[in-house]
Amino acid sequence: MSFTSLVRAIARYVFVTFILATGVFAPLSASAETLKLAVTTSFNNSGLSDILLPQIKKDLDLDVQLLIVGTGQALRLGQAGDVDAVLVHSRAAEEAFLAAGYGTHRREIMYNDFVLIGPSGDPAGIAGSGSAVEALKKIAAAKVPFVSRGDDSGTNKKELSLWKKADMDSAAFGPWYRAVGAGMGASLNTASGMNAYIMSDRASWLKFGNKGDLKLLYSGDPILFNQYAFIPVNPKLHPQVKTADVARLEDWLTSPKAEKLINDYEINGEKLFVFNAKR
Repeated sequence: MSFTSLVRAIARYVFVTFILATGVFAPLSASAETLKLAVTTSFNNSGLSDILLPQIKKDLDLDVQLLIVGTGQALRLGQAGDVDAVLVHSRAAEEAFLAAGYGTHRREIMYNDFVLIGPSGDPAGIAGSGSAVEALKKIAAAKVPFVSRGDDSGTNKKELSLWKKADMDSAAFGPWYRAVGAGMGASLNTASGMNAYIMSDRASWLKFGNKGDLKLLYSGDPILFNQYAFIPVNPKLHPQVKTADVARLEDWLTSPKAEKLINDYEINGEKLFVFNAKR
């Protein structure tokens, strides 16, 4: 063998050895599809996502990437095409989103309710109120500290609608009313630190660990009903939307398996959500 042939043979051997060692040409392992879903902070704070997402990955081989924001921001992400679907809880805002053509349809998944939390001593005397609006009027009359999320979330939208029903403008309230511009967990932490009243979804309250002197003081008014709905982003406006994966996720979220997982999710024996998707 000539010297040149020997060099070429060695070069081929080194190249093949490198390829085998690094796996450059090895078959790529199958990876799960990824779908972006904008969800509310209340849904995430409840802990339900920790129950659902692993099962979704197992059943669908689908990685659901959560963007955790308030309902208003979630819908804006959908409007911009930055997510494939949204899971939110403010029906009026959802219907406006659909009317503008940003979503294809609205599918109800589950519900819980909003509750009014406050100091155990209840200085405004809201326990036993005849309605949620009456309870808020008592808080305003007493001018005791009240924490509002102030973040355009579904919870914030509901709270503001209740002040409006009470013929009050929260923008005109004094320093007793604190709009913090934060998610549910952070807002509850602020209320706990201030020993203030706050409106929360029941799931976030039950999951919340830093309760301090706070307790659930008022619930049960039908106006506090809190429905969560799934809305796919319109692929006609945003062709990058993963329509097939969104459809698979929607089918799973409305399946008997999801129904059992959602209905069985409890903290200290209390249900956090009730499944009500129609099939």
